Amino acid sequence: MNNKIIIIIAVTLVFSLKTFSQSNYHFIFLPGGLNFIPLKANNQEARLGVLYYTSTTNLKVDIGNTVDLISVATNDSQTRFAAGIEFMTYAFSKSYAGKRLQISAVDGFFGGNISFSKQFDKNSLLARFRIIHNSAHLVDGSYDADNDAWIDGKKPVPFTKDFGEITIAHKVHFDNAMVKYYGGMSYATLVRPEELKRYNFHAGFEAAVPNIFGKVLNNDASLFLAEHFFLDGTAKYTGSNQLIAGMKFGSWDKKGIVIYAAYYSGRDIFSSYYDRRISKFGIGFSVDFL
Repeated sequence: MNNKIIIIIAVTLVFSLKTFSQSNYHFIFLPGGLNFIPLKANNQEARLGVLYYTSTTNLKVDIGNTVDLISVATNDSQTRFAAGIEFMTYAFSKSYAGKRLQISAVDGFFGGNISFSKQFDKNSLLARFRIIHNSAHLVDGSYDADNDAWIDGKKPVPFTKDFGEITIAHKVHFDNAMVKYYGGMSYATLVRPEELKRYNFHAGFEAAVPNIFGKVLNNDASLFLAEHFFLDGTAKYTGSNQLIAGMKFGSWDKKGIVIYAAYYSGRDIFSSYYDRRISKFGIGFSVDFL
């Protein structure tokens, strides 16, 4: 999988240099920002932050980032292609007693992406194709060392997904608001366990209103609402949904701090428990490195 990602990025680089060497295009190595901003309500996006589940006092800890490595754009910057990498993990912590996190389960993701954006007067068309390896693991927080047994009898599952995913989005700017809606699908070339559906589908939206309460320390403060729906399954397809609302301090498409509340209902976020359905409410924060 690693070799496939490296080859795709290398081919993209060579193709971009050859095809877009014309005078009306320019090439940038290590461009600033991101061509396709990670989806706010999608759990499988690179971010840095913590989500606290109020009913159980458990934590979801996110560590990761995505970076555009190369970019090719028209001289007026209205059309842009980019290729980048993303590495991320999120962990399930059942306890943080003794000033340490006890981690029970971890999902890891790494891969690469190619993105496209086209700017119009007050709207833009966006697309992202990414290839991701996802694996899940139970760790020491799920093991009872005193009794030499896995807690609740839940043993590790060799969970793996190697998938390609396409997302297409339309973003509209109004005088005092922004709305983005999107949809897409993915196909997994490798799944373990075999009962997992190879085709998955997703859709959602984001809406943000900047400075409704005024700026904070001369920076934008955007009130937002975001929703992400995901359709996957084993024997049959089932839906999962996450709705989040909060405030971002900093420009919407730039670096900033996000404080939010989230409600999730559906298949367990942590793939080691893929056969379990949950409903959870949480309060969290994250940092956007854009």
